[in-house]
Amino acid sequence: MNATSTTVLVFSHRPEVREAIMIALGRRPAPDLGRVRYVEAGTIDEVIAEVDGGAVDLAILDGEAQPTGGMGLSRQLKNEIADPPPVVVAVQRRDDRWLATWSQADAVIVHPLDPVAAAETVAGVLRSHRLPAVND
Repeated sequence: MNATSTTVLVFSHRPEVREAIMIALGRRPAPDLGRVRYVEAGTIDEVIAEVDGGAVDLAILDGEAQPTGGMGLSRQLKNEIADPPPVVVAVQRRDDRWLATWSQADAVIVHPLDPVAAAETVAGVLRSHRLPAVND
């Protein structure tokens, strides 16, 4: 992640869910984080390929995705990728937040998404995983 652009992967098998997440977060979830570049993934294979490519600063995974939900995928990424990006899982029910502990997600957002709360959550995760600046 750099100060001018952050790459956020948004995964759901449903395009309307991906769109809702991107609209809620906007192009800049917080002034100190710079602009966001979204990469959409509709399948597990697309998520794995993007994360393996190393350019994903944050993954937002739909907990209700089919056939494999974002919670299971979060756990897989955290256990099988050497240096996984931080993960935010989007769930349908507030009561499902406890599953984030099992999924090893860094945070949870709840549908219907509150744009302010979602942006604050994502910004907090990005700040806590910010890479140190390098002077050339």
